[in-house]
Amino acid sequence: MRKFIITGAPGAGKTTILRQLELEGYSVEEAATDVIAAAHARGTDEPWRDPSFIDAIVRLQRERQIRACYEPAEVQFHDRSAVCTAALAAYLGYPASPVLTSELARIKREAIYESRVFFVLGLAFVTPTEARRIRLEEATRFEKIHEAIYRELGFELIPVKSGSVEERVRIVKATIS
Repeated sequence: MRKFIITGAPGAGKTTILRQLELEGYSVEEAATDVIAAAHARGTDEPWRDPSFIDAIVRLQRERQIRACYEPAEVQFHDRSAVCTAALAAYLGYPASPVLTSELARIKREAIYESRVFFVLGLAFVTPTEARRIRLEEATRFEKIHEAIYRELGFELIPVKSGSVEERVRIVKATIS
């Protein structure tokens, strides 16, 4: 099974691309938004303010990545990865926890994901949601951190530039075929 990461800064359009790929029959995995939603349901308004938020995402990403190994899909897309979570930790000023460090080492050692990562480039705006409360300037700074960490870890970034959902999905599908 080939596992591809689709990543980028908040508000870049990753979820829209992933939902379209899912509608077209591809297997899709996501974690961070689910961790935020669960925290909101428990009454925690800004879960990212607690360093344990990073480990909660890493654990769910790992669990879903392992579970996905048992799916019959030939190609699978992951909405972010522990590498993204490392970028989030850096952006928030948190040190890399042992859980995060261990997962990054496992990803590299076991070559869990394809080395080519779809990097969805930011749009000229960010639409706030319950889980996304970031301004454009912050999203742009986060995008740079994200890019640097993926490159440091040896991934090749495939830029997915702004365009219609169909154009962006076409870039992804052309690259994997």
